[in-house]
Amino acid sequence: MNPGVDIVVATRPIRPDDRARFCRLWPRLSAETIYRRFHAPVHRLPDETVRYLVTVDHDLREAVVAELGDEVIGVARYDRPAADPSTAEIAVVVEDGWQGAGVGRQLLATLTSLAARRGVRTLTATVQPDNAPALGLVRRLLPGSTVTPDDDVLTVSSPLDPQPVSPTPRPASSLATAAR
Repeated sequence: MNPGVDIVVATRPIRPDDRARFCRLWPRLSAETIYRRFHAPVHRLPDETVRYLVTVDHDLREAVVAELGDEVIGVARYDRPAADPSTAEIAVVVEDGWQGAGVGRQLLATLTSLAARRGVRTLTATVQPDNAPALGLVRRLLPGSTVTPDDDVLTVSSPLDPQPVSPTPRPASSLATAAR
């Protein structure tokens, strides 16, 4: 993949029948990508975890996938507590070969649009301090975010505008900046 060049992929809500696609995605994720997503070295996903990840209620728990052909190449999800459904914790993972191509941006834009329509007003995330791509995505799509050091990670908190984030590709001038 050519870093800094956006591609357009299909995004859609996750379905329980994505289970096999998740199992095929897992070996295409590097150890570093897995560590950045789960904040721990995870060597395999138990069946129970895969089932949990692909089974959501599309309200308090949501996930959207990016797919090319019949393969899932990325996932963005939120979980929000029933006690405070106006806040949701988000996470995004993109297959290594498609990182830097706008897939994470499209996933996050789709997810934040769904969240906003469902009454979410604050998004939170935990990001490792050296995860420049994730922090850049937050700065571009959620410009009102605050980033606070918390032990060995950064806690991101962002107000969510009721208007959805645009999934349109970055302008050409942004592509040059992103490629540097």
